[in-house]
Amino acid sequence: MAILFHDDSFKSGLTEKRKIKSWIKAVVAKENLKTGNINIIFKSDEDLLKINVAHLSHNYYTDIITFDYSAGKVLNGDIYISVERVVENAERFHVEKHNEMLRVIIHGILHLIGFDDSSDQDKQEIRKMEDKCLKDYYSIY
Repeated sequence: MAILFHDDSFKSGLTEKRKIKSWIKAVVAKENLKTGNINIIFKSDEDLLKINVAHLSHNYYTDIITFDYSAGKVLNGDIYISVERVVENAERFHVEKHNEMLRVIIHGILHLIGFDDSSDQDKQEIRKMEDKCLKDYYSIY
């Protein structure tokens, strides 16, 4: 059981990966769940577009795609992140790249936990939870 970062083909620039893993485990534990095998895979915009078209029939760029393989109370999944999209969003929202990367990572984890973002209300709820998790990250770590 592990949380693994894969940035061999496209560098995320992330540091403090141990802290991030601890943070993810703490977020998951607060929901009375356990982390299983979670892969966080950093890719290009074009790679995510290909995944989006092939698996979700969506022909647009996105910052994250989460595949949930969880079983019971154990979270398992693959979280694909477009580093280029994260950088662009950080600039657009005037936030640090590291902060935006953390937001996107925890967004994927929240999907594995069971949060959705398909409706406006769902989007508000997941955003609120992202903010709470980020606040915890910066206050604890």
